[in-house]
Amino acid sequence: MVEVRAAAPEYRTVSGTVIPFREVTLSAQTAGRVVELTGAEGDRFEQDELLARISDDRLLAQRRAAMSEMRVAEAAINEARMQYGREMISPQSRSLGQMPGMGMPSMFDQMFTRPMGQFMGFGDPSLDRHTDLYSRYVGVDQAQARWEQARARVEELDAAIRETRSEAPFDGLLMRKHVEPGDTVQPGHPLVTFGYVDYLRIEAQVPVRLVAAFSEGDVVPARLDAGGTVQARVSRIFPMADPRRHTVTVQFDLPRGVSGGPGMHVSVGLPSADSAPGHALIPQSALIPGGALPRVAVVDGEGQSRIRAVRLGAVRDGEVVVTSGLEPGEYVLLQGERQRPSHAPATPGASGYHHPPATPGLAPGAQM
Repeated sequence: MVEVRAAAPEYRTVSGTVIPFREVTLSAQTAGRVVELTGAEGDRFEQDELLARISDDRLLAQRRAAMSEMRVAEAAINEARMQYGREMISPQSRSLGQMPGMGMPSMFDQMFTRPMGQFMGFGDPSLDRHTDLYSRYVGVDQAQARWEQARARVEELDAAIRETRSEAPFDGLLMRKHVEPGDTVQPGHPLVTFGYVDYLRIEAQVPVRLVAAFSEGDVVPARLDAGGTVQARVSRIFPMADPRRHTVTVQFDLPRGVSGGPGMHVSVGLPSADSAPGHALIPQSALIPGGALPRVAVVDGEGQSRIRAVRLGAVRDGEVVVTSGLEPGEYVLLQGERQRPSHAPATPGASGYHHPPATPGLAPGAQM
């Protein structure tokens, strides 16, 4: 009779790559020629420091033209406001200069001719005044709209000029340069790759069958090519699997200050599905041959043996993993010990458990 032991964790090794904790690729936002590229690969930069710059001569010329349009629009606003104010104080519809003649004839026209024409249906001075005021107001509004349009153009060009400068988004390391000074780029062309390397991660493609054996937050061993084995924490398990390779992308956080850097190879030990917590380990000789399901003879606390069906996992050097049906700490009978009656207790001796001889005339129990 042997005691059921807990199955020791069994690890499968997968290959991974060290990556920065954060990594961004800065791309060109405007067309132009690269005029400045500060630093070399491996140099450290603080946040907002200049990394690359594209020529902005064309944008500066366009901005000067837009500023001129803005000044013209400001002058048009002032003129339109002045015309509107004059219409408010001295309506054009009541101006003496609108009627022919001068002196007494013009006054006669204002006093008698215009009222008589209005009475006969040939004009409406109040409607004329309202129309003139509205026309002057529209002139002010249109001039204001042209000024706002010119200002928006200036702001657009200012944003484009700022985008000619690629600055560090955070403290980190210049990892790769994709261009050199003098290169001509178009929008979307990568300039530099920048990463935060104070903390490092591992990214590995893990077979789907191994993913179920661990979860986020678990700690697993990892061995870097730079030397030494460290403990890595599972930080992220991607929800989708690669349909062609049948693997899942998993990221692991490395401790701060580990040797090595981004791009290095690393081996990660992952528990297999057969070594999950709670699995038991028994000798293969404890299995009862025959039958549709694997069975073992389990000895209870009173020394009685009972048949129990179990579910098996992997086989390791003459021992087999039991995934369900047994708990560590229980006792099972081996192949040569399953001939005694089921009700005959097993008594522990000085060197282990011994079985008492069968009593003559006692009906034998079920054969194990």
